[in-house]
Amino acid sequence: MNTSSQKTYTFHVNGMHCNACVLMIESELSEFPSVTCAKSSLKHHSVEVVGDFGGKSKEAIAEELSQVLVKHGYTLSVEKQMKTKKWEEFKIAAPVALGFIALFVILQKVGLVNLVGTGNVSYGTAFIVGVVASLSTCMAVVGGLVLSMSATFAKEGDRVKPQLLFHLGRIVSFFILGGVIGAIGSAFALSVFATFILSVLIGIVMLILGVNLLDTFHFAKRWQPSMPKFLSKHALGISKWNHTLTPLFVGVATFFLPCGFTQSMQLYTLTTGSFLKGGLTMLSFALGTLPVLALISFSSFSIQNSTKAGAFFKTAGLIVIAFALFNLVNSLVIIGVIPPVFNF
Repeated sequence: MNTSSQKTYTFHVNGMHCNACVLMIESELSEFPSVTCAKSSLKHHSVEVVGDFGGKSKEAIAEELSQVLVKHGYTLSVEKQMKTKKWEEFKIAAPVALGFIALFVILQKVGLVNLVGTGNVSYGTAFIVGVVASLSTCMAVVGGLVLSMSATFAKEGDRVKPQLLFHLGRIVSFFILGGVIGAIGSAFALSVFATFILSVLIGIVMLILGVNLLDTFHFAKRWQPSMPKFLSKHALGISKWNHTLTPLFVGVATFFLPCGFTQSMQLYTLTTGSFLKGGLTMLSFALGTLPVLALISFSSFSIQNSTKAGAFFKTAGLIVIAFALFNLVNSLVIIGVIPPVFNF
């Protein structure tokens, strides 16, 4: 490619939510024939593209590149599009979220479930967090990987086996790697204070995730933690391999993608101090994500394309915020500042 004819273009990105979006956008655009490199920014919701587009207008380039990204829920534009904050969606989200939380408390009070204990996240909690995560904007990147992989292997006439390998790799690796994290925690013999600090971190991470799901306070997106970019990039790059076992490795790689929900569970797993408890916690989380990811695997399902997506994400956000507050309160219980609140 003639470097003298290459130019740098900056486009606004519509549909960005988290650091996983940054990786997905850069990965997809870098594969485009006319693009030499692409660098995306979550802070500015933009992407800088370097390439040779043969004298096309900036608007035409944005439209052309959008065709690559639209399947993942992103589009490019020359002008920044003002996003209206749909406060009216809270009229649906708030009652539904409150109903869910009330049911959650009632079930715990009558002893049918024990989702939140003193400084303890049960397997039931991990499963519910997995369900919410699978429907979140962050997990959309994992869904994008699944869809891309499905399309690749469907062309070769094999659709079912790759999906089974992907989900098998994801579930087994979450158990094993979760167990490893739990074992690492036991090696450090975490003190009560260290457990308190980790519990607070988990609560803060989930609080940020919940606020971001509300899609109302955009400044919070820059605070969302993520896996080191070089590690996430390699994890995403595995999906480009052309090998029979690629789906299995992609399933394993999802453990390292920048999903805040996954990371909050990984942080908690460190506090378990046990290979078995750590493994079962991450396994419960992975099983929670399984139904929706399986639905994505074998269909074109996407909550983001629904007309009710905004209300749904706000509902999920309020529920996640409630979980975060439960966790923060229980962190104070750990160090004896307050008596147990949620042990009915």
